Amino acid sequence: MKTVLFAACLTLVAAEAQAISRYDPSRMSCGTVRATIAREGAVILRYQSTRTSGLPLYDRYVRSQSFCNMGEVRARASVPSADTSSCIVYKCKRVETDRHFRRRIFPD
Repeated sequence: MKTVLFAACLTLVAAEAQAISRYDPSRMSCGTVRATIAREGAVILRYQSTRTSGLPLYDRYVRSQSFCNMGEVRARASVPSADTSSCIVYKCKRVETDRHFRRRIFPD
């Protein structure tokens, strides 16, 4: 029983170490946003929508393909920053390969 309890405690400590940081890119320069992603590997960026006032937007942005899940690829994206409205960053995007295959085999 002590072993199980000890293992559970270690799991909780390891889970806290895997926490992902959250940032507001509109309070950072584009260079700082990119440097933060490069340093941490993956971060969550949360900012206000420019099209709909009061609507918060957020997503997970990554340094490289190795931070994406299986079936995802690194895709180019942009977020607003303090010094530019379009700071180029990267996020993981799911690849939809079977959809195109299904369309060729079973046309509508």
